[in-house]
Amino acid sequence: MNIKHEFTTSGSAVLELIRVAQGEQAGAIFPDVKNWDVAAGVILVREAGGRVTDLEGNDWNLKSQDAFAANGLIHDQIFEVIKR
Repeated sequence: MNIKHEFTTSGSAVLELIRVAQGEQAGAIFPDVKNWDVAAGVILVREAGGRVTDLEGNDWNLKSQDAFAANGLIHDQIFEVIKR
């Protein structure tokens, strides 16, 4: 699989998650993030059919210390790339 690697940041975790939920970007990675910075965006991504996990691959929850969000169809493929 050939995936184009392009990274950007807006400085706002919830804005990044909104973009994932709307399909404007493929995914978003948040290492060492506070749950209050991403909780609302996590709901939006999940309601839009996306998937949000921690960087170990477990479903994100309020005790998670990091997050990775992507379209539900490509989450696993992107996750494999970022784990390398």
